Amino acid sequence: MKRRPTLLAAITLTAAAALTLSACGGSDSDSSKDNDKIAGADTGDSSTSASPSESAPESAERPKIELPSDLKYTFEWSKTGDKDKDAVLADREQSIQAVDMAIANQDPLDKAYLYYYEGEAAAQTEQYIKEYVKAKARTTGTSRYYNATVDVSDADSASLVYCEDQSKAFDMFLKPKRVNKTGVTKNSYVLYALQLLKNDEGVWAVEKLDSQRGSAKCQP
Repeated sequence: MKRRPTLLAAITLTAAAALTLSACGGSDSDSSKDNDKIAGADTGDSSTSASPSESAPESAERPKIELPSDLKYTFEWSKTGDKDKDAVLADREQSIQAVDMAIANQDPLDKAYLYYYEGEAAAQTEQYIKEYVKAKARTTGTSRYYNATVDVSDADSASLVYCEDQSKAFDMFLKPKRVNKTGVTKNSYVLYALQLLKNDEGVWAVEKLDSQRGSAKCQP
């Protein structure tokens, strides 16, 4: 879940709204008591290093990500030493930014994010982007990602659980230009759980995702 425009606050949160940027807790309701029950989230061996992952692995026709200068990212997960796990983390960095680029471009069918999402997750992400387009808004500020746990179950299947700090990420309405800043609450911290598959291009694409805003596992 990301911070979404105030105009969209009444829309029911789904996994689609849990994708990338903006979903600070200021305008959303608190999570339920069961908000930490995401499979695989109980591990405590996640990296807290401030060193970002290296660039995503080479593959055919990988799309170029070009974002507004006011969008910043901090990926606090270091190299695991496992080639497949590191590729999952690197591709997740790209998929997060690709969605924000689609929002900035106001294009629900932007080819870059579709390169990193398939099936259910692709359909949810498209709807998420459409909500921003309808509101004539995009994201701005800095998002921090941390406490990542990766599991590669076989050659083409993996899961990823991680946290996001959205306390410095906001929605920005385009006409007239206005940043919707909200206060920091426990809901500014979000827990994500993803299922990924390695597609024919050799990319770890997001197939399914879920999120829990306000998770105790992600609080500072």
